[in-house]
Amino acid sequence: MLWSAERAVVTGSSTGIGKALVEALKERGAAVAHCSRTGAGGGQLCDVADQAQVVEFAQRVFHDIGTPTLLVNNAGIAKWGLVHEQTLADWNANISINLTGMFLVTRAFLPAMLEARRGTIVNMSSLAGKNGVAGGAAYSASKHGVLGFSRSLMMEVRSKGVRVVAICPGSVDTPIFTREKPPFEINTATMMQPADIAQAILDTVALPDRTMVSELDIRPTSP
Repeated sequence: MLWSAERAVVTGSSTGIGKALVEALKERGAAVAHCSRTGAGGGQLCDVADQAQVVEFAQRVFHDIGTPTLLVNNAGIAKWGLVHEQTLADWNANISINLTGMFLVTRAFLPAMLEARRGTIVNMSSLAGKNGVAGGAAYSASKHGVLGFSRSLMMEVRSKGVRVVAICPGSVDTPIFTREKPPFEINTATMMQPADIAQAILDTVALPDRTMVSELDIRPTSP
């Protein structure tokens, strides 16, 4: 794969997996446009749950680097809480950023990718998107939604030159776990690192265009 010919878009790039992925892409010579709600790390300012901001971000990307060959919907949060204690605001935040934001960003770039008949869309789900999580119903629901969206989108576009990959990591050393403090035990000593997930994503994307990994589970070897 000639990375210098690739044009990548990454959301949620200020910390964690998004930050590691931007760094890895740049090291490989790809043109990268990235964003976050803070605009940290040289990224553009964009709240993916805000349709107007997403449209503006997409317009800048098209102007700066052209039609993406890789779109990584990585922006996400976790507002943990037991169902009977969780606020509507926290529920809505999980759904609007993790799920609706992914839809808005995908919709902004997909027509151009379909016209080019080339590209890969990577959507960040989670192992919590396949399993229930006590104290994480809202987060888990949003990540189940990511899988449903990704599977459906894949069926729509796979014959039109666009691949769709859903990434399902286990516990990763990111603020979702280390700052938000989930209501369950995590072993920080054995957690995966953001660079591990970035490498897995890029290895998957580097497969020949005639092949596609539609879903990828990534687990720590010592949970």
